[in-house]
Amino acid sequence: MSIGIEQVVEAVDAWRGRTVEIEPLIGGLTNLNYAVTVEGERMFVRIPGADTSVLAVDRTNELHNTRAAAETGIGARVIYSLPEHGVIVLEWIEGRTMSNGSLAEPGMPARAAASLLRLHAGPRFLHDFDMFRLAERYLRVVEERGIPIPAGYRERVGRLPELEGALRARPLPAVPCHNDLLAENYIDDGAYLRIVDYEYSGNGDPAFELGNTCQELGWDSGQTEELCVAYFGDATSALLARMRLNMIMSDVGWTLWAAIQAHISTIEFDFWGWAEERWGRAAAGLDSNDLARWVRDVRP
Repeated sequence: MSIGIEQVVEAVDAWRGRTVEIEPLIGGLTNLNYAVTVEGERMFVRIPGADTSVLAVDRTNELHNTRAAAETGIGARVIYSLPEHGVIVLEWIEGRTMSNGSLAEPGMPARAAASLLRLHAGPRFLHDFDMFRLAERYLRVVEERGIPIPAGYRERVGRLPELEGALRARPLPAVPCHNDLLAENYIDDGAYLRIVDYEYSGNGDPAFELGNTCQELGWDSGQTEELCVAYFGDATSALLARMRLNMIMSDVGWTLWAAIQAHISTIEFDFWGWAEERWGRAAAGLDSNDLARWVRDVRP
């Protein structure tokens, strides 16, 4: 059942009879976001967008993981929640919402690694995350609903078992991962790059986390290697290959997410353009002359 921001305000007992100011926030790709100020205390309110269950968002998992991430000091503290509506009220993080430009500044890979190491060392998340399985789920949604996807996707999907086999040959220990590290999900509070929005979080391969953020931030090979060294302490050919294969898988999965969003979302955003951009990168990786070397290097 959908709920409006006015209903959320009425539902929070601690806000009743107090002065409440509501400010819509722009920029979200899935949900409706608001800044709510209650007698001087500013908070962030997230109301789920339409049909987010189709995107495999589990609100129980998200709430649990958001609380777990807050324990590390990297996530925002949960102040209130309305589980029956999937609504979360979070502490307001004062800081700079990051962009691809600001995250291209010198030293940012090392700062991102510091935040991810804290997050990954924190309490386990509720469920596991596997982009291979998620991509399969999204493809079923696409087929069932007749949703268009970028040209060439189905022709290349047969290559994915080779990537999965290579990554499964010597798996890294699963850690609590965010898995959707767009620039805007980082907030620089002056001490750490805080990380918000745990809709797709789950325990998984840390190299997927690293590869995902490198891909989303448009980092070059030098920045990718810098992140690898800052996180793992080294940039071996095996670790870099693992990140490269996961960068491809990140785009493979989020391509379908964007295609589905183009079909179901009421948010004004060019989701189809987003899908084509990510598929362009994924296809380039799958067609690359380097793919065989990455598959070979990541194996024992």
